[in-house]
Amino acid sequence: MSDKVKRDLIALGGCLALYLLGQSLIATDVIGPFWQLNIVLICINIMLGVSLNLINGFTGQFSIGHAGFMAVGAYLGAVLTVKLHLPFIVAIMGGAAAAGFLGFVIGLPTLRLSGDYLAIATLGLGEIIRITILNIPYVGGASGFMGIPRLTTFTWVFWMMIFTIFFVKNFINSSHGRACMAIRENEIAAEAMGVDTTKYKVMAFTIGAAFAGVAGAMFSHYFYIAHPASFTFMKSFDILTIVVLGGLGSITGSITAAILLTFVSAALASYPEWRMIAYALMLIILMLYRPQGLFGNKELSLAIFGRLWGGKNRDTAKGN
Repeated sequence: MSDKVKRDLIALGGCLALYLLGQSLIATDVIGPFWQLNIVLICINIMLGVSLNLINGFTGQFSIGHAGFMAVGAYLGAVLTVKLHLPFIVAIMGGAAAAGFLGFVIGLPTLRLSGDYLAIATLGLGEIIRITILNIPYVGGASGFMGIPRLTTFTWVFWMMIFTIFFVKNFINSSHGRACMAIRENEIAAEAMGVDTTKYKVMAFTIGAAFAGVAGAMFSHYFYIAHPASFTFMKSFDILTIVVLGGLGSITGSITAAILLTFVSAALASYPEWRMIAYALMLIILMLYRPQGLFGNKELSLAIFGRLWGGKNRDTAKGN
């Protein structure tokens, strides 16, 4: 058995232990409804942050329309369960497929752009999706799509989050992921070395959009409603903040930032007008003192803790 498989099995064992702990605390009401809601939001934000990091952090494309793909997954998933009475798993897969397909169709022309132009195009895309939904009476229009059953549970959202993290991690470690990272480092050099840059940029965009669709389906089936106001530019900005705060090109950074920002939002729940000010101040301080994000492009792993622990022991031995 290779070291990589061993590390994955250890990580999965840790995830299972974390799930059992969380499930037992929820079942015994140690974790109340308020913190259950925030745990679900953390899992959804991690899915959104990791999927956007694949586009922005690992492939180097500046996309700020992720909330649009989340909206597609939220609404299509709701239509499949409420209107067509299909199982929840079909709604999740349908939301992912629709958002991924839209990402593919939109990605082909827009990913020929770069930098600020791509950011403006994806921002416009997110707004077009939201305004289109706003004008479709079949899904509630401006009133939102109501009457969605609560099918998202801690079990669903936790394991979909784990699936998202492992999928993106393994994609990055594959030859396709290395091609995406080569594009991030230098697109012209990557193309000169035979990397099909358009193909891999569209691939990363499609995968990221599909997982945003999964997060959207989870979101609408937890809050009973899908409303256009939940998928504005501010939501895209929240997701982008998670990626930048954690570090462009760090999955564990996105996870840490999603947890941190969700707790900040929960702490400021009584003062919503201060939330964006807190985000802005946090980003300004980050840009001044750590512009590469909390983790940069590094990953937090057991090996790092091992090296830190070993270094501490060596320092103690030298002191003796």
